Amino acid sequence: MDAVYMVIITIFGVGYGEVRTVATPELRVFTMSLIVAGYGAAIYAVGGFVQLITEGEINRALGARRMNRGIGSLQNHTILCGYGRVGRILAAEVAGSGNDLVVVDRDRDKIVAAEADGHLVVSGDASSEAVLREAGIDHASHLAAVLPSDAANVFVTLTALGMNREVLVIARAEDPASESKLRRSGADEVILPAAIGAQRIANLITRPTAEDFLASRAELRGDLGQELDKIGLQVEELTVTAGGPLSGQPLGNIEIGGNHGFLIVGLRRPASGVIVNPDDSEMLRDGDTVIVVGHKNDLPELRRRYELEREVYYRGARVR
Repeated sequence: MDAVYMVIITIFGVGYGEVRTVATPELRVFTMSLIVAGYGAAIYAVGGFVQLITEGEINRALGARRMNRGIGSLQNHTILCGYGRVGRILAAEVAGSGNDLVVVDRDRDKIVAAEADGHLVVSGDASSEAVLREAGIDHASHLAAVLPSDAANVFVTLTALGMNREVLVIARAEDPASESKLRRSGADEVILPAAIGAQRIANLITRPTAEDFLASRAELRGDLGQELDKIGLQVEELTVTAGGPLSGQPLGNIEIGGNHGFLIVGLRRPASGVIVNPDDSEMLRDGDTVIVVGHKNDLPELRRRYELEREVYYRGARVR
């Protein structure tokens, strides 16, 4: 017993002195058990903590290596700078269409969120050459700068084009005044989310049928109104009113009356919904809505020609 007791207190480094002498075999067995159990618990706790740290670092290192290999193998991919509200939606759309995508953001929480969503990520400042090189700017086809700061998007555009003149840069701008700065810095396209949102709301107010029709057509998704506006075209809708010029007439009369200067893309009926590319012989009924595309300077004349003006009264007097 003396030998066992001395071995235990020597190996575990407890020491050789007691406040009170442990002389009986029972007290020594209890003391040895306490020493072994205490050290065992301490070793287990410390070992678990060290394992947690070590495995976490190893996993991060292995994950970083896998991420770098994945990015290095990409060709003609898209680099998304910024994973905020716009960036998250954009990433989902781009990845959902089957295109390769790399997310760049300096915010650690956003990087974790992007990685959890299944995207390849690079943590760092998107205006840094080293970060963009890590994201594969040399062999990327598109770069979307959607950071919340217009100035940051300008710096990202300049840096990206300085490293790869062939990359197509699409930049986001909050202030309309920043559009010219982004274009001068080399951005191929500048998108103003606030302006697009306002235009969509205005369309829903002024041309709800046409807007619903365009939104429901997969091949017409996107900011079609803005693209048509660039070439002087506009989407308009004509409502067939009871007793109006179009009531009971074939659909082809609209194009004939407009000297074939309009394209009819849809016909909406209250009962059957939207008919895409309707036949010219389709007879118009009261309540139908015709969706046409034409030159924006000619469409008001088309409305005046084929729609009865709505009577508006103010305090009992007819305004128009």
